[in-house]
Amino acid sequence: MENCILVFVEQRSGQIKKASLEALSQGKRIADQLNIELVAALIGENVGDKISELPKYGTKKVLLSESPAWKYYSPDGFARCIVGMAVEIKPSIILFPGTAMGRDLSPRVAASLKTGLASDCTDLSIEESRIQATRPMYSGKLYGKVSIPDAKPSIFTLRPNVFPVLDPIDGLSAEVIYFPPPSSIEELKARVIAIIAGESAKLDITEASIIVAGGRGMKGPEGFNILQELADVLGGSIGASRAAVDAGWIDHQHQVGQTGKVISPSLYIACGISGAIQHLAGMSSSKYIVAINKDQEAPIFKAADYGIVGDLFEVVPRLTEEIRKLKAE
Repeated sequence: MENCILVFVEQRSGQIKKASLEALSQGKRIADQLNIELVAALIGENVGDKISELPKYGTKKVLLSESPAWKYYSPDGFARCIVGMAVEIKPSIILFPGTAMGRDLSPRVAASLKTGLASDCTDLSIEESRIQATRPMYSGKLYGKVSIPDAKPSIFTLRPNVFPVLDPIDGLSAEVIYFPPPSSIEELKARVIAIIAGESAKLDITEASIIVAGGRGMKGPEGFNILQELADVLGGSIGASRAAVDAGWIDHQHQVGQTGKVISPSLYIACGISGAIQHLAGMSSSKYIVAINKDQEAPIFKAADYGIVGDLFEVVPRLTEEIRKLKAE
């Protein structure tokens, strides 16, 4: 199985993440161009029933490690598992979704395999039979092309919401190869024994196609109520700038930017956000950006496709109402 592409398929609570399907789809495109095999790696507890979803996106082999030891994500354990898979099948490329788990896991795997890693890739292409990755640099001020020429496997993490998911093809199957977990969970350097859930978001902002975000201009936590109404009407999620998070108005899981989450939604509506470079680094790859701010000199307008100069507390409710009317027609 040498010279295949191995894709780590992330699942949470038994549900495969959309970012993993994006990584599988891109892996399939590259595998077809290189005429090599696509292989999926699935790790978890009681996740065997999810295997049938993976052949729909092009994989013909699934490496499965299923155990109660994998009830919760274990950085050390998952890394050992993937390294063991890589040593066994010798892939030329390993792809990870650029989620929090993927960004944590991929450098551990790269260090263990003594190979190179290109993170947060927004494009993968083949030039002279070599993978070229496009990734943002200097807080998104420019994009560079990088390759990992002298090491195998080459490892890449893919930014969520950038790579389109292939249309699933039903009726396909895959060969399942089982990989055992460590003989004792006590071997792991660290292990999760419980998860205490905080505020739950309807949809993680890294996966949302529509995000309504608020900044210092929201004036307080209650201001986010009108953003939530707009997000609900649009079927989106709530985001925030660092200023709003640092003020304690909203939980850190909603933060967009260099010190928060990097997102690529189809629509990003920035309300009361000035547009500091650190914030732009997290959302500049959005397909469409709408800015609502009473300061017409705010930097966010330079990045916006559409801008509204006005009081967000007047503009947002009226926008919400008009969208409700359109949807009711």
